[in-house]
Formats: sequence, structure tokens, C-alpha cells
Amino acid sequence: MSHDALMVHAQSHDYPIFICASEGVPDLASQIIPFIKGKQALIVTNDVVAPLYLAPLHEALEAAGFLVVDCVLPDGEAYKNQDSINAIYDKLLEHHFARDCTLIALGGGVIGDMTGFAAASFMRGVDFIQVPTTLLAQVDSSVGGKTGINHPRGKNMIGAFWQPQCVLADMATFKTLPEREFAAGMAEVIKYALIMDAKFLTWLEDNAEAINAKDGAILGEMVYRCCDFKAQVVAADERESGKRALLNFGHTFGHVIEAHQGYGAWLHGEAVAAGMMQAAKMSAKLGLINDDDVSRIERVIKAFHLPSVPPVIAVDEALDLMGHDKKVQQGKIRLVLLRAIGDAFVTADFQLSDLTAVLQTNEINHADI
Repeated sequence: MSHDALMVHAQSHDYPIFICASEGVPDLASQIIPFIKGKQALIVTNDVVAPLYLAPLHEALEAAGFLVVDCVLPDGEAYKNQDSINAIYDKLLEHHFARDCTLIALGGGVIGDMTGFAAASFMRGVDFIQVPTTLLAQVDSSVGGKTGINHPRGKNMIGAFWQPQCVLADMATFKTLPEREFAAGMAEVIKYALIMDAKFLTWLEDNAEAINAKDGAILGEMVYRCCDFKAQVVAADERESGKRALLNFGHTFGHVIEAHQGYGAWLHGEAVAAGMMQAAKMSAKLGLINDDDVSRIERVIKAFHLPSVPPVIAVDEALDLMGHDKKVQQGKIRLVLLRAIGDAFVTADFQLSDLTAVLQTNEINHADI
């Protein structure tokens, strides 16, 4: 199964997303080779993905005549920091990589974000290619050029917009993806339906069993649709001045969970799922959607084995963490809310008391458990 390449239209250049399903060992080399301009390639991966996919990719690129160097980083959000970026720079400098080199991100969203940021900043900008191996990375973080690292005081606070030369998403990599990671990716899939396409939510409900069973054809269709949504948004608003901010639905609440719990304790998608529930409840509190909509969103989240209830976080602490969010403008917290399922908007037009009530509801829910 293979779709035609999807094209992303960015300010710097257009680039393709290849979506395919290899039989057996994924072929992660042949489609990306035409996009490596120079002769030097650095593969950045982590110690979980490396044993699965690094050797075949490395060998195929070497056989094609490239000088290939590997940089294997520790796995996890906790390592999405400046130390890891320095480890990438060290490899590039140690092997005398030049400005026509290409970095290849082989892994999930953390690896993609860090590799992209290293590429954006090394010699003021070199090429990179995304080879995402998780569902979350394939449907979201690998497309659109947002790169970066975390700071102890805030997620993704240090970064750059830097578009890849191409993206290769192979459904075969899901065979080795842990169930928890697959579920985390589904949070971003559900997000697209909630903010952009009510019919896609119905499609997810109808195909939940096949998706959870990792049906290759269904997964390919799902990833294609999500990448198409993302490509449309990136083309309309590459640097998040308007429409692209809608992609942060659930994220303002979710980033609070991640920062409070410690990066990696909750997976990004798990935090986004619980955050989407809070955003849905806030939307209902403002009279935008009804309780049936909230219940439906909760059912879908649970159908894909995601958490719908955040951990207990004191309201004052949650508000303080929200104050560090990138969507804050002129001192006002801005939230992505729903007018209806499939129709999202960004607003700072709400009473702090309503937001406080939604955050307090979580404490009450936990007290009842």
C-alpha cells in the first residue's frame, strides 16, 4: 500500500511526505537518497530505535556512496535538551561535516525535533530529513518544520522553524512500536478530527477496532489524512501567527501536565489527551459545545486507550505553568477551544474564574475516586 507523495508548501521550499507500508523490514533508504545533496550524512537516533532500524539504513546509505556517521542518544523527553544538541554538534565537528551535509532524524518526535534544531543551527542551517518511526511523529511533529528542545521552565521554548527536505512515514515501523506509544500518537490523530473535520471523528469511531489492531491499509489512510490536514495548515500559516495555533488544541493544558509531572512521566500524547478533555470542558462551560459532545470526546479518547483525567495539580501552579506557554500574548493566556466538533478557534476572551473552575473540577474528580 502506498499513496502518492503529499506535498507540503512551505516558504523556504516544497517537500514531499512519502507514506508507505513495507513488507518485512522497512526500506528507509531508497526514497530519501535523492534528497541527500552532499556526500556526508549523520543519522540521529536513540538507543531504543537504533537496534531496530539503524543498521539497515546506515548500510544502504553507505552502499549508495555516502559517508555515514551515527549519533545514538538516550531515549525520552527528559533528554530533549541542550546536552543532546551538543552531542549532535560534537559528531558533526569531529567528522568535519561541511555545509552540504544532511542530518537524518530516525525516531520519534523527540529525535525529529532535536535533529531539526541541530540542522537549523549548525553552520547557520544545513539540510535534514525526517524518518519518523512513531505514530505521533508521523502524523504531527515530523511535518511542518517546528524544531526545538525543552528548557526546565518550559516545553519547546528553544527552537527554530526549519523545514525538512522530505518525510518518509512507513507503517511497518508500527510493528515494533510499544502499545503505549501508539496510543499516545492517537491523541494527535483525534485532535485533527476535533479541530478540523467532524466526519474524520466519525471515521475514527467506525474504524477504532481496525486501528487498534494495526491494520496497515487503515493506518495508511489515517496517517495520510492527518498529514494532509497538517500540510494545509502549514501552507496557510507556517510560523503560527494564525491558523496553525489551532494545532495546539489540548496542548496548553497538556504542557502543564508534562512540566508538572516531569518530562517523560506522562507521554506527550497522554498529556494532550487529558488536556483535550479539559479544553472540551472549558468549551462546554462557555456554552460553546454541549455535554453530549464532551461525553463523545471522552469515549473516543478512551477507545484508543488514552487517559481522560489529568493528574492532580494545584490550580495556582497550573496557572503559573500556563503563564509560560508560548501562546501567551500581552500577559493573557490564550486557549484553543471548540465552537463545535470540527470547528476550533483561539481565544483569550474568557473569565479566569471559568478556567479556574475547570482546573478545580479535576481536583474534585480525584477526590471522588
